[in-house]
Amino acid sequence: MAEQSAHQNVTFPSQGQDAYGYLARPASGSGLGVIVIQEWWGLTDHIRDVADRLAAEGFVALAPDLYGGWITHDGDEAGEMMQRLSEGEGARLLGGAVDYLHGLGEVTSHKVSAIGFCMGGGFVLALAAQQGERMAAAVPFYGVGQAVPESFTGVKAAIQGHYATEDELFPVDQARAQEQQLRDESEADVTFHYYEAPHAFHNDGNPQGNYRPEAARLAWERAVGFLREKTK
Repeated sequence: MAEQSAHQNVTFPSQGQDAYGYLARPASGSGLGVIVIQEWWGLTDHIRDVADRLAAEGFVALAPDLYGGWITHDGDEAGEMMQRLSEGEGARLLGGAVDYLHGLGEVTSHKVSAIGFCMGGGFVLALAAQQGERMAAAVPFYGVGQAVPESFTGVKAAIQGHYATEDELFPVDQARAQEQQLRDESEADVTFHYYEAPHAFHNDGNPQGNYRPEAARLAWERAVGFLREKTK
């Protein structure tokens, strides 16, 4: 059953530098740890809401700010910001987020998990490859962008992917190829779900109007159940 959560902006160390994020805790004060990775728009109200929704389901959810406070609703600007964020910088910030969650006393899981959308879906897979045994589960939603790793050999976390059959940014044949590559190269349990929907169908605040309520509801139910089952 969903419960009321508490949230705050936080600062955490990341390889000798300060990083920032949004932390949402369940009403119980403790729970399984999960990282929420933003779309190319930045750490928007929608991503904060995803963290709040996970906290209401009993998770301690951290959404790192990969753009240092910058947010846009313009697709061209978002694309430019995504290109400026190097894979190395994004990985550094997210590695610090994993360390931060592992160090929180209110996180009850031995491993943490991650969920991400669009660019964040790509970084979810990169984080799983980077962190290996420290990650319990990784849930990419239509993961695109330069963040997707070339190799999945380091992935040990269970994977549940959510992809769209009408996605123009990441066509479904590429998604199926990604699924097969994960099966071939990783040591992970891999499950992909496909929805008759466009890119970004889960984002109810998407400026391009791609939100699809039924697909979003089903994907969310699957994702929450998967994270709860796998994050130990």
